[in-house]
Amino acid sequence: MAADITPSPTRKHRRTARATGSASRSLWSKLALLIGAFAFLFPFYYMVIGSLQKEPDSSPSGAFPDPGNLSLHNYTAINSAISLGRSLVNSGIFTGGVIVCTTVFGLLAGYALARLQFRGRGTTFALVLLVQVIPFQLLMIPLYVLIVRDYGLADSYLGMILPFAINTTAVFIFRQFFLQLPPAMFEAARMDGAGELQILFRIALPLCKPALLSVVLLSFTGPWNEFLWPFLVTKRQDMQPLAVSLANYISTVASAAANPFGAILAGACVLAAPAVALYIVFQRRFTSTDIDSATKG
Repeated sequence: MAADITPSPTRKHRRTARATGSASRSLWSKLALLIGAFAFLFPFYYMVIGSLQKEPDSSPSGAFPDPGNLSLHNYTAINSAISLGRSLVNSGIFTGGVIVCTTVFGLLAGYALARLQFRGRGTTFALVLLVQVIPFQLLMIPLYVLIVRDYGLADSYLGMILPFAINTTAVFIFRQFFLQLPPAMFEAARMDGAGELQILFRIALPLCKPALLSVVLLSFTGPWNEFLWPFLVTKRQDMQPLAVSLANYISTVASAAANPFGAILAGACVLAAPAVALYIVFQRRFTSTDIDSATKG
């Protein structure tokens, strides 16, 4: 007689209970993630809403304002006070210069520490890591004396860019990426008579797009939001980046404005917009890599 393979009621109950418990845990996990996402995004939402309000409303209901109270007046007010266009240009030049210098020097140093054999390579890399633990504020006074008094680079783009021209984090990222590349590629190129710069720019560089994008994004965020160093080396308003111009507006002009908080939030939206847009556009490129295609065939 064939055995009865029909699951017993007890087994059915256990399976149903496990499925119900799994669905319940999944639901609670999604709910927790949703709450966390809302808590994270709410300050950005409130910043945008506050920048559009003609009349400030600090009550909880201000988070959901009347559409009739929304306009672009605050953006006009902050633009007339600090010249948003000029401040954005200053921020762009400062940030662009830092990105170019950080990428070029980080690429060269990272390749040398990863693929060149020379005495003291390990010590040099240890010193690169040591620089990361030294706070920038500790170096600010000697840097200010060196750049402003000795070099005379106050109120200049070069004076703002030089302290950030070399980023040890970028060196570390490029070094780690180049270490992951197959050594056979570099040896084959050397056997074909290619120099180190040819190997770097023709073979290694096309493969390190994820590392390159990571360095660009990390290099962008710091100088774009930097306040303290540009504040020290720039006294002319037409040379100040947007972060410094907003701080000066808060300390000097905001007290006499009709809606100072709305204007400040409008300036903060303008300051945050490029960084947010950059991360949204390049978010999926972080995990992309072309290493596999280079090692096949």
